[in-house]
Amino acid sequence: MAGSPLSIIAGALVGLGVAAGGYFIGTGYYDAHMGNRVVSVKGLSERNVTADLAFWPIRFVATGNDLTEVQGKIRADAEAIRAFLGKYGFEDAGIELQSLQVTDVAAQPYRSGPIDNRFIISQLLMLRSEEVEKVAEAARSASELVEAGVILSSDMGPSQPIYLFKSLAELKPEMLDEATARAREAAQSFAEDSDSKLGGIKRANQGVFQILARDQAPGISESSQIAKRVRVVSSIDYFLVD
Repeated sequence: MAGSPLSIIAGALVGLGVAAGGYFIGTGYYDAHMGNRVVSVKGLSERNVTADLAFWPIRFVATGNDLTEVQGKIRADAEAIRAFLGKYGFEDAGIELQSLQVTDVAAQPYRSGPIDNRFIISQLLMLRSEEVEKVAEAARSASELVEAGVILSSDMGPSQPIYLFKSLAELKPEMLDEATARAREAAQSFAEDSDSKLGGIKRANQGVFQILARDQAPGISESSQIAKRVRVVSSIDYFLVD
């Protein structure tokens, strides 16, 4: 049996192809154990997409020793931010004030030494919009708020927009069909190279959809980019027959 192809375990890269909007990859091998002849392949489908929903958490803070004055400052800052967003065409329906926090530094346990500002009030204003390019434009001009006296804070997390792609469900059927087709093409190519015919499916795994940053670089997260890439890999085992 030493010369029989059924006793040989082979690994091969059987294809890397480019299709409109997607690619495919395939790997194949014989499973000679217990007499099975199986080729395992992977089909890859990718799409470049654009975010269609943006959230911009704007965190700002006011400090002072008179609570009433600090409260007045935080309210004035909130109105200044609303006016700023209104200049870029955002209406109040997409703007929500959240997470008001008041800190009395003098009341903190184990506090010692002089206190410059007894009261700290922080506020979160959340902008939600499907006009992602307008959100990005406004975010690039956030320095206008600083010039107006608004103190932006990142103590509770980043104050940069978060860009999401919420239309994934619309792409899934087409991309799964493409990934499956690419996998079958790879399996068919392997079968022809091994003088076999492609049989039925032994096992199939459609894979998990991933949304990635289109421009991947250290320190750049997917959620901070408007341009994204959707990716799915289907893994399928086919029987080989004579």
